[in-house]
Amino acid sequence: MENLNAKTILIAEDSSVILNLTKKILELQQYRIVSAKNGGEVIRQIESQPIDCVLMDINIPVKDGMECTREIRRNPDPRIAKIPVIAITGNANNYSMEQFREAGVTDYLPKPLDFDALVRVVKQYVG
Repeated sequence: MENLNAKTILIAEDSSVILNLTKKILELQQYRIVSAKNGGEVIRQIESQPIDCVLMDINIPVKDGMECTREIRRNPDPRIAKIPVIAITGNANNYSMEQFREAGVTDYLPKPLDFDALVRVVKQYVG
């Protein structure tokens, strides 16, 4: 039975292996999961339904995660502009915390993902 009060997490990730794993972990925590394989899809998903949090792989195709996050922050709808964005990156060293902040990233998790940390961070922002 689907929990109608479930919070919706958008996972932006182009690797189906990582996506499926992350999805399973979060579904066990009773979250509703939607996904996007590229930056264009991220924006479409966010504008088509209420999203409570975005797990944003920084290296997604079309528009990268930083660009998507900037676009979310610029959205005229305040509900969309305020969505927590958790960046997921295999090369965090390429970005400084300053750059993440400038783009509007709420928090970030390094890859390979530590699933305990993932659940903890999501709960911190989504409840």
